[in-house]
Amino acid sequence: MSFNSFGHLFRFTSFGESHGPAIGCVVDGCPPRIPLQVADIQRELDRRRPGQSRFTTQRQEPDAVKIMSGVFTEEATGRQLTTGTPIMLLIENLDQRSRDYSEIKDKYRPGHAGYTYDVKYGIHDYRGGGRASARETAARVAAGAIARKIVPGLNVRAALIQMGPHKIDRARWDWNEVGNNPFFCPDPVQAKFFEEYLDRIRKEGSSVGAVIEVVADGVPAGLGAPVYAKLDGDLAGALMGINAVKGVEIGAGFAAAELRGEDNADEMRMGNDGKPVFLSNHAGGILGGISSGQPIVARFAVKPTSSILTPRKTVDRYGRDTDIVTKGRHDPCVGIRAVPIGEAMLAIVLADHYLMHRAQVGEGTAWPFTPPA
Repeated sequence: MSFNSFGHLFRFTSFGESHGPAIGCVVDGCPPRIPLQVADIQRELDRRRPGQSRFTTQRQEPDAVKIMSGVFTEEATGRQLTTGTPIMLLIENLDQRSRDYSEIKDKYRPGHAGYTYDVKYGIHDYRGGGRASARETAARVAAGAIARKIVPGLNVRAALIQMGPHKIDRARWDWNEVGNNPFFCPDPVQAKFFEEYLDRIRKEGSSVGAVIEVVADGVPAGLGAPVYAKLDGDLAGALMGINAVKGVEIGAGFAAAELRGEDNADEMRMGNDGKPVFLSNHAGGILGGISSGQPIVARFAVKPTSSILTPRKTVDRYGRDTDIVTKGRHDPCVGIRAVPIGEAMLAIVLADHYLMHRAQVGEGTAWPFTPPA
């Protein structure tokens, strides 16, 4: 199976399956002499870890990461630093229950990748979906923890802004609330509603989708390229590549189609620091495939988990009609744990483009230009 790597100069390759002995990744292209401790990575993995509330899968995985290579402890300072060589990160699987899938091993879960895997490869790991499982995304979060350290001053955050048809009230948006509820929701009032709503969905043996918004502050202007390495193009691909994601928008996104030109265009004025100030951010911080220096804003839609208790019509791998009920431990809203995954993928894209920008034009910028005499 090809295409298990992501990125150009900052690049990671993930490995492992949901019910295999371990998962992990190899990060290549990380610059040397960056302070890196296990705690830096573990902090992000703990946010994605399953079994932390009744609203996620009850699979109990500590997701304890081990740094197997690519770091060295400096004798003079005692700091553990990256060496510039590949960084291998390993996470053991400790709570697999493969027997949960024995009854459906030959049946295709509607909405799941089992059928398409069989069509393409002639084989698929039915135990949790193998590589198609959201378990693989722990490797992305681990790589993203390293990526966060590469762009100076970068701050990447995300929040769940919609569950099913129910949206947050943006007037109540409070980033401090994201860590105070099990949904990563910035609206404390809607977070309480989500508890009752998702409890009902969970008890019915069903699932529901969600929308996640990711925001990056401190992004320097000039990242990206105008044609085949557009920053927004790579970002859309990164977010679309997350399991169960079915839609991505940047800035105003699809709502831009409803606007007139004078409403959509982000007007500019000179700030007191001699740099342009944008009066709005419908572009989501990217113009012509290149970052403008404004916050990068993107949203992605996560479909409902396909593993549900409601009986569904399907076929098996031998071409027979049948019905299926998926038992076991599954997320009633997989979009909840997609919040730290979205952050990780945005950080990885920005780290990659930051290194490409630095390689092409150096640390500085040609702006502002000297006006002609």
